[in-house]
Amino acid sequence: MRENNILNVPNDLWPIADMYFQGLGAEVNLNNQEEVALLFRGFFLLYLTTVILAIITFKLGFARKLPLLQSVVVYGVLLIGTFILTLLLGLNLPIAESLLASSIVLAVYRFRLHQERQRKQESN
Repeated sequence: MRENNILNVPNDLWPIADMYFQGLGAEVNLNNQEEVALLFRGFFLLYLTTVILAIITFKLGFARKLPLLQSVVVYGVLLIGTFILTLLLGLNLPIAESLLASSIVLAVYRFRLHQERQRKQESN
């Protein structure tokens, strides 16, 4: 019966997930409210990070302005999708790290594109 109340935490987490799940150790006793609270806090912070990075990546990657209703639908699907991805794969795959890298690449691209357009406009 004791084995059903223990949740094993992988010790080879990706850096962002490892930062949020610090202090849990290798096992979480589901009967201990403090350990369960740490587990939920870590998951919520990882989910929040993934959502923020996904929104930034979406905003940088898609230049078109969408109508309000379409934006609501897109962001709703984004929230649901990132929750599912974080729940199923957040500890095993570098989702937050990949979104961080894509956000940086897209930010550099948009910055360079902005500079290029400014130079082109000044030359005309």
